[in-house]
Amino acid sequence: MTDTPPIRVLFLCTHNSARSILAEATLNHIGQGRFQGFSAGSSPRENQQPNPIGLQVLQQAGISTEGLRSKNWDEFALPDAPHMDLIITVCDNAAGEVCPFWPGHPATAHWSYPDPSAGTGSDAEKTEAFRQTLHAIRRRLDLLVNLPHDKLGKVVLQNSALELAQS
Repeated sequence: MTDTPPIRVLFLCTHNSARSILAEATLNHIGQGRFQGFSAGSSPRENQQPNPIGLQVLQQAGISTEGLRSKNWDEFALPDAPHMDLIITVCDNAAGEVCPFWPGHPATAHWSYPDPSAGTGSDAEKTEAFRQTLHAIRRRLDLLVNLPHDKLGKVVLQNSALELAQS
């Protein structure tokens, strides 16, 4: 075991209530101490909270929801914020927005997922949409956390994250 600090990954979405929350919780669950997940939104609504169906789906998958909260991405641009190694937008709206300056010039990538909270079906259909999104996020994150050490250097991390967007 090394004393290497974890690779910090910030997942961004517009409201920070669904996809980015699912990604943060999942990475922290499977990251094995090598990775640390965070999430934020470009414009969370006032009093925004993580989507309750998303929290339920995470809990059903055995993933902790402790400490999850919706927050503005400006928190991570502050001087005392943890420096990120990788920033991944998980919704197409956030990908097209002008992001704040990120200290340390982290690698960036866009992993597009449909918004599971946008559906208008039954509760069961909404829950299934969240399950499918969680599964898609988990599949890419499993690939990320299992990359060999030589694929996680700063420059290579950029390319690795972009390649995973295609998987």
